[in-house]
Amino acid sequence: MARMPTSADAAHGPTRVVIVGAGFAGVACARRLAGEPRAHVTILDGRGYHQFQPLLYQIATAELAPRDIRFDLAEMFARHRNVEARTAEVVALDPRQRTVTLADDSTVQGDVLVLGVGAQPNFFHTPGADTYALPLYSLDDAERVRTRLLELFRDAAAKPELVDEGALTFVVVGGGPTGVETAGAVAELVHEVMPHVYPHLAVAGAKVVLVDLAHMLLTAFSDEAHTYAARQLHRRGIDVRLGVSVREVTDRGVTLGDGTRIPSRLVVWGGGEMAAPLAFRSGLPQGHGGRIDVHPDLTVPGFPAVYALGDVANVPNGDGTALPQLGSVAQQTGDWAAGNIIADIEGAGRQPFRYKDKGIMAMIGRKAAVAEIGPHRHELNGRLAFAAWLGVHAQLLANAGAELNAFVSWADDFYLRPAHRSAALLDPSTIDEPRIRRSAG
Repeated sequence: MARMPTSADAAHGPTRVVIVGAGFAGVACARRLAGEPRAHVTILDGRGYHQFQPLLYQIATAELAPRDIRFDLAEMFARHRNVEARTAEVVALDPRQRTVTLADDSTVQGDVLVLGVGAQPNFFHTPGADTYALPLYSLDDAERVRTRLLELFRDAAAKPELVDEGALTFVVVGGGPTGVETAGAVAELVHEVMPHVYPHLAVAGAKVVLVDLAHMLLTAFSDEAHTYAARQLHRRGIDVRLGVSVREVTDRGVTLGDGTRIPSRLVVWGGGEMAAPLAFRSGLPQGHGGRIDVHPDLTVPGFPAVYALGDVANVPNGDGTALPQLGSVAQQTGDWAAGNIIADIEGAGRQPFRYKDKGIMAMIGRKAAVAEIGPHRHELNGRLAFAAWLGVHAQLLANAGAELNAFVSWADDFYLRPAHRSAALLDPSTIDEPRIRRSAG
């Protein structure tokens, strides 16, 4: 069994902490350890940047530019000499030796290994979904969705007969927050923005269809939230089909479980997630969704020097269940794991993770949001729900090093402004201009 480093090891140099993944968990862990002279941190990520996942759907619908939610790791930790940020893909790991193997066959070894590699889309073995549906889990995914949306409108403007073949029918799979937020944003793009871009294109034939096997939207929310979300989506002209599965996805559309076929050239998959591929290759104990099971102190059973955090872990909730895959859960596990690493260095005892419940929330569209705040789930909607959404996202962005004044200004403008102002972002000369600025420290 691996021995944890203690204060007695100080004479042999700082504790080497290897963090795999630069999501909310990995970045929070590295930021907590940044400036800690008794720890040397190496954070590894194949992209080399932190992506702000809650706003991916706004990249997909051209509401934000990619650089708005992309934070360079080297820049983020430039002021901290004890943190080394490396753009490197981890392809394998040895939890007993706390060693990771990179794509170039080199290895990195630490005294402590922290896994924050996140999740991947779960297509539930639906034929054709992994080939023809576009997930929305990474910045690359969001840019692919946006590119496809714009291509389809350009094609339909050139050949209007394509509308009858499903060119402007957009199918969103999944009735959770990702699906609901994406469907709402696509509908606003279709009906409020694109008519200003293509004034001569009849968009009356454009449709947004949301499909989910569940019989209600936002299943983790209350009955009142289910009703509110459904009403807001219907108000935006979205065809909501619940209680039906997706049987097959092709390059020409989807077939539902009841035999209905929906012609479409864009299917966005928000139908669930499972642990990232590295979890399946780790040799570590896995539970629901392929996620790695962890002790209350966030270490992996049998591997006291290995932590698993955020979406890749089944983080115990204290009642026999696991906490949900939320950005706030991931951020807090990263910060907490760093605290336990420091406690080990000092020879103190680790503490079991205690989650501070921020609640759950979803932005359905401009002037439409739903939130359930705190452990007792106080329900809000409309402007108050948006304020709660803003607060939680501002805190997560602060952890990534964003300058919050710009974010708050953008978010308030987003909530209040006419939707057609988004058309400016569809100009190729402005599509990658950042508006939520970043700081290095």
